[in-house]
Amino acid sequence: MNVSKSERLDNILKELKSIVVAYSGGVDSAFLLHRANSIKNLKVIGVTVRTPFIPAYEINEALEISGKYGFRHRIIDLPFPEILRSSPPERCYYCKRSLFSALLDFASENGYKYVVDGSNVDDTQDYRPGLKALRELSVTSPLMEAGLTKNEIREMARKEGLPIWDKPAMTCLLTRIPYNTVINDSMLKMIEKAESYLMENGYPGTRVRIHGNLARIECLPGYIQKLADDPTRERIVSNLKEIGFRYVSLDLEGYRPGSFNTE
Repeated sequence: MNVSKSERLDNILKELKSIVVAYSGGVDSAFLLHRANSIKNLKVIGVTVRTPFIPAYEINEALEISGKYGFRHRIIDLPFPEILRSSPPERCYYCKRSLFSALLDFASENGYKYVVDGSNVDDTQDYRPGLKALRELSVTSPLMEAGLTKNEIREMARKEGLPIWDKPAMTCLLTRIPYNTVINDSMLKMIEKAESYLMENGYPGTRVRIHGNLARIECLPGYIQKLADDPTRERIVSNLKEIGFRYVSLDLEGYRPGSFNTE
C-alpha cells in the first residue's frame, strides 16, 4: 500500500513520542510544530533560541504564531558564541552546533527524548554544512525523512491555514557578513535595521550584505526593477545611511542563497 508523504510524516512523529521542535518562526519549523501538535499522545514543545544574530522580527513572529495556535513554546537565550566572532568559513557548522547543543540540553533537562528540526529534502541540494552538525548531534529531521520538499511543505501549510505558508525563507544575520570578518554587535544591528526597514516598505525577503561601510542589497526576483524605479529610493538610501552605511548598492544578480560561498 502506498503511503502519502503526509501520512509518513505523521507516522515518523508518532514513533518519536516526545520531542522538542527547533522553532525558528520560519515556514518549515512552524509547519512541523503545527503538525506535531495534531498528533495524539505526542509530547511536544517548540523552542526558539534567541541570540544576537537572530533577527528580532523572527522571534516576534514565532511568538505570534505559537500564541495564535496555542503551541507550547519556550524561548532560551544564548550569548554570541565566540567561535563565530571571526566569521570562519565553517560558521554554519559551528552555529548549528551551538544552537542545537543548547536545545539538546533543554530536552534533557525537561524530559524530552528527541530534538527535531525543519530541514527538508531541498536542503540536501545546497551547500549546508550545518546539516553535518545536526547529524553529529543526532538531531532528527522528520520533514526530510518523509521526503517533503519546500514547495510541498508550503502547499500543506497553506491547506492547513498557516498564515506564513508563503513567507520568504530567512537565515541568520551571520550570512550577510563576508567570511573571515570580525563581527561586532553594531554590525549585526545595522543589518537587522536595514532589512527590517526594507521589508516594512514592500521588499520582503530582502538581504542586506555588509562590506565594510557598504550595504549590498539583494532582492527577490521581481523586486530589482521595482527598487530601482521606486520614487522613494532616495529616502531608502538616506535611511540606510542614517543606520550607519556610507554607501548603498543594489546587486543586479538579486538574492541568491550563500552568495558569499563563491568568494
